[in-house]
Amino acid sequence: MRKTITNSLLYSCLFCLVSAVTFAQTRIDGKVTDESQNGLAGISIAIKGRVAGTITDQKGAFSLTTSTPTPFTIAVTGVGFQTQEFTINGNRTDLNVSLKEQVTLGQEVVVAASRMAEDELKSPVSIEKMDVRAIQSAATPSFYDALRNLKGVEVSQQSLNFSSVNTRGFSGNGNARLVQMVDGMDNQAPGLNFSVGNIVGISELDLESVEMLPGAASALYGPNAINGLLLMNSKSPFLYQGLSAQAKLGVMSATNRTTKEGTPQINTPYYDVAIRYAKAFNNRLAFKLNANYLTGQDWQATDYRDQSFYNGFTPSTGNRQNNPGYNGVNIYGDENSSGVNLGNLQPALQALLALGSTPAGLAGLQAFNPQLAQLVGGINQFSASTRIPTSQLINDVLLPRGKIVSRTGYTERDLVDYNTHSLKLNGALHYRFNDRVEGILQANWGSGTTVYTSSDRYYINNFRLAQYKAELRGANFFLRGYTTQERSGDAYAAGLLGSYILEAWKPSAPADASNLASVAGAWYPQYGLAYAGGAFQAFFPAFQQALTSNPTNPAAAYQAAVAAVSAPAVQGQLGAVALAAADNGKPVPGSPTFNQYADPIKQTPIARGAKFLDRTNLYHFEGMYNLNSVIDPKVVDITVGGNYRIYDLNSGGTLFLQKPDGGEYNIKEYGGYVQAIKSFRDVLKLTGSMRYDKNENFQGVFSPRISAVLTVAKNHNFRASYQTGFRIPTTQNQYINLNTPVSLLIGGLPIVRDRYNLRDGRTTIFGTTTAYTFPEFKPERVLTYEVGYKGLISNKLLIDAYYYNSRMRNYIGAVILSNPSVGVPIQTPQNYDKDINYQGFGLGLDYLLPRNFTIGGNISNTTLKAGGVGLFDSKKNLNVLDDGFQIGFNTPKYRYNVTVGNRNINGTGWGFNVTWRHQDAFLWQELIQPVQSRTLENSLQVIIPAVNTLDAQVSKKIPSIKSILKVGGSNILRKQYTTGWANPTIGAIYYVSLTFDQLLN
Repeated sequence: MRKTITNSLLYSCLFCLVSAVTFAQTRIDGKVTDESQNGLAGISIAIKGRVAGTITDQKGAFSLTTSTPTPFTIAVTGVGFQTQEFTINGNRTDLNVSLKEQVTLGQEVVVAASRMAEDELKSPVSIEKMDVRAIQSAATPSFYDALRNLKGVEVSQQSLNFSSVNTRGFSGNGNARLVQMVDGMDNQAPGLNFSVGNIVGISELDLESVEMLPGAASALYGPNAINGLLLMNSKSPFLYQGLSAQAKLGVMSATNRTTKEGTPQINTPYYDVAIRYAKAFNNRLAFKLNANYLTGQDWQATDYRDQSFYNGFTPSTGNRQNNPGYNGVNIYGDENSSGVNLGNLQPALQALLALGSTPAGLAGLQAFNPQLAQLVGGINQFSASTRIPTSQLINDVLLPRGKIVSRTGYTERDLVDYNTHSLKLNGALHYRFNDRVEGILQANWGSGTTVYTSSDRYYINNFRLAQYKAELRGANFFLRGYTTQERSGDAYAAGLLGSYILEAWKPSAPADASNLASVAGAWYPQYGLAYAGGAFQAFFPAFQQALTSNPTNPAAAYQAAVAAVSAPAVQGQLGAVALAAADNGKPVPGSPTFNQYADPIKQTPIARGAKFLDRTNLYHFEGMYNLNSVIDPKVVDITVGGNYRIYDLNSGGTLFLQKPDGGEYNIKEYGGYVQAIKSFRDVLKLTGSMRYDKNENFQGVFSPRISAVLTVAKNHNFRASYQTGFRIPTTQNQYINLNTPVSLLIGGLPIVRDRYNLRDGRTTIFGTTTAYTFPEFKPERVLTYEVGYKGLISNKLLIDAYYYNSRMRNYIGAVILSNPSVGVPIQTPQNYDKDINYQGFGLGLDYLLPRNFTIGGNISNTTLKAGGVGLFDSKKNLNVLDDGFQIGFNTPKYRYNVTVGNRNINGTGWGFNVTWRHQDAFLWQELIQPVQSRTLENSLQVIIPAVNTLDAQVSKKIPSIKSILKVGGSNILRKQYTTGWANPTIGAIYYVSLTFDQLLN
């Protein structure tokens, strides 16, 4: 018994001793001031290697209690101040720190390149970063607009609040080759597989940093990071506390904007307001709430160039007046049936002539339509008297074969509402279980109305995207699970709306070709008969006049009359008369009749209507662990990670293929990676990583990356890397099943092709008799070699230069097919079976002038190796390869920016920033609703003009109200431009903003 009591006492003493050691608390108190001994608020005091830390109050004082064993290091950091570090060996009650204000060049810490914090100068690959200071001082109306100032970044702007970001070629609207992440969550709309800009993204008030990783990033970030990674990190409520708010009022100005009634609407207001509140309790529990609302009159798309390439016309020569097959870029409905050959109506006219060849038949026509009977009788009489067959007259004059005709559509402003808005709500709850582990519950919700460009112009009305995340993280690990919930709201396709309104009012083709009333009530027969009637009226007197001059040679008189009718002026008149006849009674936009047709079409899902119905969800789980607690990082730093993802398709059968039971498919993916970093005395750093990913519909993919960074004389870093990336075909590439008025769009998976029995041996390439055999559908891959240098000279000149050489494999393009069992052309994705080679370089220079003035600039080049285009010549990148295969490279060859600024001139609180931006003219491939193939000759006509813009802002810090006042503008010289085919014309924005921050220093 005594022995038992003794053992119990011994165990109790040991437990108390262990507890005392384990839970020993270290307390640090102090104050942080600037060089004038003024207290600095909101300065971070963080324990390195832990999640523990605190911030200073409004007087600069702080107090931190931690159970982290001593000794440990704390870092004192603040935006715009030089970081200081201190070793803590025990309690400190007098840690007074004076921070020096500085402009840092290349001193940032980045995480995107290796998923671990590292010096920007020593990053193994190219990386661009905007921190809080850069975001605050940008001259653009929003941080997202400022991305285009980064080296090598291309932006396709499709509305006020929706832009697509890209790097290194293959650009476009709705870019699925660049991954955009917000706090570690893939920000894509899962039914679209691309990010919808920042319309439902992150509020600028809550944004701490933006990192852009150009080029392939799949080795660490997995599928679709083939062209780059955009990483946006929000502010921690532990480090950024208090109330902040921003009100931004501005004027948008563009000369092409009008109301629906056609009244000029050049200058319109826009408003952007945001509020943020964050609070921490005892350095354990913290939360934050954000709200951001933007509204304005959107930019308008008014490009009326002719993209049909019909009847010998090009975008620079064709218009509605001279080309009967006109297909305006931002005109919708004129692409209906992709243009009809006038010669296709010949059988109908021959049937009418046969009917009118008998007295009874002619009498019936007379009763039905006297003008039609007169035309039929006149043609038959002419043929009988001249012995010229009616078939010859029809083919040469009345309905000439080869002349393409299209319907008259509606402008974009007739079909969409340009009142745009965006509402973003965000909330997060953070809890620190101890100094090593922090838990996060986060919700991001956004709703918006805008217009974006794809194969159509989509009016996104009340679109919603929600992301919900639960995460555990420490200094060397994280576990994260989140879901993305997409709701398309009342979105619809403007092109489909225009087409269906016209069809509802007057069908293009008769429902019953044997019924005279049905034929006469259809648009194309009406056009054809009106054209034939006018042509005969022009032909007959010309024939008589020519025959009078040469009565013995009726054949010559016939040819002279044919030539007279074929004159451009006469053809223009005939087309105008025929168009007016067929369009008689066409609904006027905004009228009750127009709305009677339009409203139900907007509410009817594709393919019977125009409504875009999508409720697809994404579920994602991932984790990462750094083995530095197991393996000494001085020996080798190893990181492992993995993820599992599910796309839950849900379009009600309107967009994606349905299963036999009526449901839609899920897509499952998983992947894992390992990365090892070995450093040699801060001189040489080697990094190698390997990732494996598997999508259930495709073979697994390995993505290796290896890099080396050689540091010379501390601040000169030379890097070389081999990187790989890949892109899983999008959910629509895989399962789309959409029958539009132009074509049937189907996914590339065998299950979709077999639903239409396309492998029956009768499928051919559209417009040819060439049989088509479906190859295996594969993910895209890119392999890139890159060398670069990043160095800081005399702490004043930062140089960043790189050259890369890339090879794209299995590029996913499209092929247009025909099959007798399908009544329209069939468009499906197809891999290119050869490599596509491209290269480029970039150079950035930033120089620190006296008194913290800075000047900087960058230039970037992206060159496709095709058609003899060289790296340094002035030729544009092609979109059709040497063998005729069409790709959407859609990339300017050169871009450059020049920036001058100062955040705080002589300590007065005044600041400014001026940025000049240039982008070369370039060729574009992806047109709106086309079916016909694009030849190299045609593709050279599709040009996006060069862009030159000037952005500027002047700011003043007002300490008495803890605010910053900023007055600025983007494109202040109002050189209007467009960034892509069918995109709107971008004008100028002039704004004034006031930003309040409770902890503003």
